[in-house]
Amino acid sequence: MEKTKAMDVLKQAILLEIKGKAFYESAARESKIDGIRQVFETMAEEEKGHIDVLTRQLKSVGRSGKFEPASFTQMAEDITPQILTEEIRKNAADAAYEAAAIGAAMDMEDKAVKFYGNRAQETDDPMEREMFQWLSDWEKTHLTLLSGLDKQLQEEIWNDQSFWPF
Repeated sequence: MEKTKAMDVLKQAILLEIKGKAFYESAARESKIDGIRQVFETMAEEEKGHIDVLTRQLKSVGRSGKFEPASFTQMAEDITPQILTEEIRKNAADAAYEAAAIGAAMDMEDKAVKFYGNRAQETDDPMEREMFQWLSDWEKTHLTLLSGLDKQLQEEIWNDQSFWPF
């Protein structure tokens, strides 16, 4: 592993997570639907956890040139059933902000999945590979959750607007 390259990638990853955390915190403040607000708050907290992991690794690589051993087993909890509630269905017609925020978040998460997945494939360091694969997999759970919310809102809005041809 080249120390400079690893540190540059870690810095990029930290910045990616900082942007994600800031986005989710802002989206949570603006959301009018409690269930979606809770999703954004949860995702902001998870991004903070990712920042902490990445920061520890950056310090370790800076000190020793190596990634520190860590346990990368915790994954995001699937909260989709808890949030796809009647509240969202009732408020779908007024969820323009939430729909836009979910769309932007999906794009952000897709980029994170690719960034982390690519780094996991590029590196020869097994610890680095494990960490970036873990992050990629975690961000995939975010993307899956957001895709489910997006589909739910889309269908509800289509129903409210009589977009169905039958």
